[in-house]
This record gives sequence, structure tokens and C-alpha cells, in this order.
Amino acid sequence: MKKIILAALALFAFGFANGQAKEGQVSKGKWLVEVNTGFGKNVGSTSLYLTSSDGVTAYNIGVEGGYFIKNNLALKLGLGYGDNGIAGQNEPIAYKIGAKYYFKSMIPVELSYNGVGFGNADANPTYVGAQVGYALFLGKNVSIEPGIRYNMATHKQYYDNSLQFNIGFALHF
Repeated sequence: MKKIILAALALFAFGFANGQAKEGQVSKGKWLVEVNTGFGKNVGSTSLYLTSSDGVTAYNIGVEGGYFIKNNLALKLGLGYGDNGIAGQNEPIAYKIGAKYYFKSMIPVELSYNGVGFGNADANPTYVGAQVGYALFLGKNVSIEPGIRYNMATHKQYYDNSLQFNIGFALHF
């Protein structure tokens, strides 16, 4: 039994080591498609989430895409759509533009400008965000990227800074 457990652990370790970005997933000319889950205060979010509290249900769906302009550096765009559950308010449309750099091809750091359009342009929240995480490559085209993100509000009279925890799922082409 001990040999079976050791063999399984060795196989798992080999698979983990082999699954890192060694096949050019973050090379110049490659594409990145991402979907993130957001935990914490979702602001300017292009992530997937569903919350319900006191009879108010809010949701968001979104996707991000990027193109590697050089090895380990991708320019990204994102778009999200949701409903905040408050009657009489327009559904928010979120957007994001930014850059993502993979240190050592497995530690993604992202800087971005993101926001939400509700309709009233003066009160629309916008943020400058920074995110850091770890990219666990599960094979040639798929990675899981848990991370932490800090969003700094640009309209402090309307909105506060926020902290988010994300789990991202990325496809690399």
C-alpha cells in the first residue's frame, strides 16, 4: 500500500511540474481567454458571480481576452453584464482594459482600468486595479489562476476602494 501511495504522489508531482508553462502558452503571438469568479466586493467586474441577500439577487457574467504582444506580456480587454437586483436602476455593463505580465511564466501580475456604466455618467464607478496570483497550468491550453485584487476608486465621493479574491480559469491559444 505504501508503494502505491508513493507512486501516486510521484505521478501527481510529475504531472504538476510538467503542467507549468513550458510549452509556450505565454509566448508572443498567443491568445488568452479568461473567466474569473469574484469573492468580495465586486466592482467594475468582468467576473462571474451570483449573490442573494434579504430577497435581493444580484448576478454578473463576464469574460476577458488578451493577446501576448511579447513573451509573458498580454494586453487585455474585458466585458461584463449584470443585474444588481435594485428595481429602477439600469443593468450595469462592466469594462476592463489592462496588461498582464507572467513573472517566471507562472506568477501573473495585472494592472488595469475598470469600471461600470449605469447610465448616469457622473456617478459611474471607475477603478484602477492591481492583481497578483499564481498560474497553475493543467496542460497545454488550460490554467487555473487564483489571485488577489485591489481596486482603487477614482471617484472617491461615490465609491470606496475594494479588495477581491479571484479564481480565474484561462484558455491559452
